[in-house]
Order: sequence, then structure tokens, then C-alpha cells
Amino acid sequence: MPMEAALRPLSGLRQMVADSGGLYLANAVIAFIFAASGPVAIVLAVGARGGLSESDLSSWIFGSFFLNGLITLLFCTLYRQPLVFLWTIPGTVLVGPALAHLSWGEVIGAFFVTGLLMLVLGLSGWVRRAMQAVPMPIVMGMVAGVFLRFGLGLVYAVRDDFWIAAPMIVVFLVLSASARWSRRLPPLIGALLVGSAAIAFLGKFHPHGSALHVLAHPNLYVPMFSWRAMVELVIPLAITVLVVQNGQGIAVLNTAEHKPPINAITVACGVGSMLAALVGAVSTCLTGPVNAIISSSGERHRHYTAGLAVGVFALAFGLFAPVVTRLMLATPPAFIGALAGLAMLRVLQTAFNVSFRERFTLGALVTFLITVADVPIFNVGAPFWGLVIGYAVSRLLERKDFGSAGA
Repeated sequence: MPMEAALRPLSGLRQMVADSGGLYLANAVIAFIFAASGPVAIVLAVGARGGLSESDLSSWIFGSFFLNGLITLLFCTLYRQPLVFLWTIPGTVLVGPALAHLSWGEVIGAFFVTGLLMLVLGLSGWVRRAMQAVPMPIVMGMVAGVFLRFGLGLVYAVRDDFWIAAPMIVVFLVLSASARWSRRLPPLIGALLVGSAAIAFLGKFHPHGSALHVLAHPNLYVPMFSWRAMVELVIPLAITVLVVQNGQGIAVLNTAEHKPPINAITVACGVGSMLAALVGAVSTCLTGPVNAIISSSGERHRHYTAGLAVGVFALAFGLFAPVVTRLMLATPPAFIGALAGLAMLRVLQTAFNVSFRERFTLGALVTFLITVADVPIFNVGAPFWGLVIGYAVSRLLERKDFGSAGA
């Protein structure tokens, strides 16, 4: 099946201005602040734990925002839908354990090959079949396993720096408890503001020197291709993009009565991932939460203008990646840990709900346990083996679930 055709005629600048409005700009601002807070904290937490330098992290953030901002602007214009592309959060988390035994060049090589695989799937039209290859409960068992460390990190943040982490959690819970308050101030943003205020009050903001650059100077990396990196990362990364992230984003847009072009989205993720890999950024995906926010209100045919605004914000954020990285790294580790943990809380809850609700529960449990144990086999990381062994267990002991799933 070929890529879906763009809408004709394309909207001109005058039409885009006419379709925009205060509501769509406000939705775009809220959605972007969400994307630029907790998810960035996850990148910094994973990268710092994996021994990446400030320059590596700055380049990663540049690629994640600037390159994906360009794709967002292109797709929102071509298809007149809120099609915002960012980066895969589960894929980011997968990278953490891999950096303990793989070089950064090998990880980048896996990013590149993952992009190539998605490009082939998108051009061939096989992407729907690929998205259904592994049952969702087993996939989410792996996701729950890799995300668990961020839930635990939230607890450790309270232990390590109570007066920063605890107020963040309290504000997050209070705002989450009221639908009216959370619409005015999203809980994660409230936690970010309170945590920042606590850091300032306690005098715990400690920048080391000045940023190397104000504007981005992305690093260019040469991918290194090794079998152990390919086996460990490519399939799990592709699954997290196509099934977890894109699947969520497509479901959100379908709910809002849009018709997302699945093959074209997959091609964009493939090309975007290959380009992002060259500057050290994890794979591109269609974002679920951001697209959910910008398509939640207003007239459907005008939602795309909020996507365009998010794309512009992403370009600006990416250009100033060195400053953003320096500011975030100057905060206490507990602040980043708490912010990342709060950002993952609902996602972790969803992963557990999907994994252990009704079907494939034993396979999901085995996948979860193997992923959490984080024991490499033949120098290949646990998430890959969790998927393989969990799927095999379900095939052996939960055959009736495959029948009910139409597999």
C-alpha cells in the first residue's frame, strides 16, 4: 500500500492564520511545556546514568526537538491534522541499561538501523501487520519493566532530597485531584514550578561554568554497527515506536475523528530516526500526549494550527539546547528524578493495566520479570529477551488467548 496522499490544495499562510486562534495557541503552549519538562528530564536522567557528556546530551535534545519540529511542520501542513512528532520515551529508557555494555556509537548504529527498518515497513505498507505481531500485553510488560526504575526513582528522590521532591509530589497530587485545577495548570507543570521554587529557596542551583554555546552546535556521530546492539535494541526500539508510541498517537487522533496517514507517519519516523541518529538522538515517533492535548478542544479542521505552533516551539527549543541542558544539569538529581518519575506515573499505570488485565497475563508477567531483572544473555540486554521468552511462554501456555485475539 503506497503512502497516503497529502491534501490538495495545500493551505497557504493566509489560510493558516485564519484557522489559528487563541484556544489553539493555548493548547499548543500547554502541550509543549509538557513535552519540554518531564520527557527532557528522562533524557537527562538516562544520559547521565549512561555516562554521556553534556555535549552529547545537548546534541540529543537538539535532534529530538529541532529535527522533529521540522517533520511536525511538514506533516501538519501536508495533511492538515495535528501530527506532532517527537521522540520515543520508552525507547529512551531502553537505552539506559544498554549503555552499561554498549558504546555510544553502537547505540547510535541501532538508532539508525531502527529508522531504516521503519522506513521499509512504511514504504511497503506492512506496518499494520508489524504493529500486530506481538500481543500488546506482552509489549506493555516490557514497557512496565523498563519504566519501573523511574517509579522507584521517584521514591528515591524523596529519600535523597525531601524538601525538593516532596512538595513536587504534593502539588502534582493536589492538581490531579481537581479536573478544573488541572485544566488551568497541568499537574506536571505545577510540579516543575514548585520544584524550581524549592531549588531557588534552598540555594541548590549550582551551574558549573557557562554553557559552551548559546545556540546549538550538534555533534555529528558515525554509527557503529554491531550484532549485539542490533539484536538488543532494534526490535524493541521499533516495537516501542510503532506499537506503543505511534499506536497511542493514532488512537488519540482517531478518537478526535482525524484520519492519520499510518504509512506516511511510519516513513517519517524512519527518515526522522535515521537523521536524528546522526546527532545522537533516539528514534522519532508520533507523540500521543501532545496530540491528545492539541486535539482535545476547538474545531477539528483547525487543530492542525496547534500542531504547527508546537513545531515552531520545538525548533526554538532545539536551537537553544545547550542552555536548556546546562540549566537542567545544574539542578539537584532529585529534581530530575522526581520530575521524570511523575511524568512516568500514568504511563506506568497504563502499562500495568494493559499487561495484566485479562489476556496474555502470564507471558506479560514473564516479560516484566526478565526486563526488571536486567540480566543480559549473550551480551544482549534483558528487554529483548523479555519479549522473546514472554511471547514463547504465551504461545506454549496461553494458546487460547491467541485464538481470541485473532492471531
